[in-house]
Amino acid sequence: MTYRVCFVCTGNICRSPMAEAVFRARVADAGLDDLVEADSAGTGGWHEGEGADPRTVAVLAENGYGLDHTARQFQQSWFSRLDLVVALDAGHLRALRRLAPTEQDAAKVRLLRSYDPAADGGDLDVPDPYYGGQDGFEECLEMVEAASDGLLAAVREQVEGRAA
Repeated sequence: MTYRVCFVCTGNICRSPMAEAVFRARVADAGLDDLVEADSAGTGGWHEGEGADPRTVAVLAENGYGLDHTARQFQQSWFSRLDLVVALDAGHLRALRRLAPTEQDAAKVRLLRSYDPAADGGDLDVPDPYYGGQDGFEECLEMVEAASDGLLAAVREQVEGRAA
């Protein structure tokens, strides 16, 4: 049975597609592509149908990640088919938990940086790089990469638990 993860940010053109691309690469490197699926969405539909921000694509490409992406808005009905919903900041976390139809669904929502053991427990947000320069996108990638190994370990544990 496939384990499904969805990364969520505001417009689904910067942070969440970046997290999706990095996590997909980690999943592939771990040989789990047939067991784990990753995608992404936004809390709003402002950019639906658009590709990722060109700065996101550039930073990912410079660091060896590929991305084929079309922005979309997260839908409440998706909770039933997802195992984990990964929010990129506390605002997304609150919005997604409010949207969740059940307590069980709300419990599926976690902050990405909660998987980074070196992250400051007081601030687990991945800042939105959209209104800044290229350095904001590079910082975003560093945070996403730092959390992705811990996230992969947690997902692997869940996948192996299902197989047991």
